Amino acid sequence: MKQLKKLFLGALCAPLLAIASSEPVQLDRAPTEKFRDAIAIQRGAQVFVNYCLNCHSASYMRYNRLKDVGLTDEQIKDNLMFTADKVGETMKVALTRSDGQAWFGAAPPDLTVIARSRASADGSGADWLYTYLRNFYRDENRPTGWNNTTFANVGMPHVLYELQGEQTAKHVKVADGHGGEKEVIQLELTKPGKMSKSEYDSMVGDLVAYLVYMGEPGAEKRRQTGLLVIIGLSVLLVLSYLLKREFWKDIH
Repeated sequence: MKQLKKLFLGALCAPLLAIASSEPVQLDRAPTEKFRDAIAIQRGAQVFVNYCLNCHSASYMRYNRLKDVGLTDEQIKDNLMFTADKVGETMKVALTRSDGQAWFGAAPPDLTVIARSRASADGSGADWLYTYLRNFYRDENRPTGWNNTTFANVGMPHVLYELQGEQTAKHVKVADGHGGEKEVIQLELTKPGKMSKSEYDSMVGDLVAYLVYMGEPGAEKRRQTGLLVIIGLSVLLVLSYLLKREFWKDIH
């Protein structure tokens, strides 16, 4: 009976121990000011269709939702539609799951809600994506030749390397905050790309802004509606209070 009790308690505590022992991920903060910038979202959409939409689909996002950030049907067709004919279609790709599994070891995930699904106690999904897309490095031991400090042993190659350049990793020891040392990976840009570091970081911020937008295209309109409702209720509260005073002014 005692052994059964110990096993039961152990099963209850195992998930807590696993969570407690996991190393927190150090995430850089995404430039949130871009999330409400229609021009940044437009630029991010262009990066997405040129570099991401080859393998990753966004099958719950329709091209015509980009009209909400200021694009016309003609602009969408001329600059963003390479795999569809009508602006009402969703952002799908020809790559099948079986081909993705064979080429990359895992089928590339749909990215429609990736910014929401990657949120954790370490930071928002936008923070995770912003850090991840800037932390690829050369690793000849990986099948694709690339690895990532945010997502170890990732199957995805660094599709933006021509823009960022090539980073290499070195292992260094730093203080762990408990009187000891731990080994961490530091990245160094050894082969420059077409963009400077600040230009690349800004471009990744635009892409992340678009990925956030895809997760909830109506978010800005919802916020505006919510603000109007709060203002309306506040006005109603003042009017109700004044009406109450008028009704009760002669009653003591």
